[in-house]
Amino acid sequence: MLGENLVELRKYHNMSQEELADRIGVSRQTLSKYETGESLPDIEKSQALAEVFGVSLDDLVKYKKEENMGLGVPPKGKYIFGMVKVGEKGQIVIPAKARKLFDIKPGDNLIVLGDEGQGIAIIKEKGLMELLGAARKRQ
Repeated sequence: MLGENLVELRKYHNMSQEELADRIGVSRQTLSKYETGESLPDIEKSQALAEVFGVSLDDLVKYKKEENMGLGVPPKGKYIFGMVKVGEKGQIVIPAKARKLFDIKPGDNLIVLGDEGQGIAIIKEKGLMELLGAARKRQ
């Protein structure tokens, strides 16, 4: 996983092995071994790699493309929870991983926002009220 993620991220960022190796302070040969799985970076080099690409260390090491609709490692703080199917009345089931991460519980009020160019967003009512309150204070 780590090696595959490194190759994909490096190519996505249009970096050569030499460039990436220089950025984290290793030789090109060492980086090549990380990518092929012949060796593994220590924790400091792993963290440096995650920072270069703007991804979490956890995703750099454990992210599985095949479990995430074939999409590559997302930027830090961004998530792919999978696909949901819309029911006949427009209902969807929010994936358990998303409910846990965002502390969504039965009975919570969610607000659905939309932008024709960007899509749909869902925010907890409490979160939106806090955001609006903060905006009012700045005025």
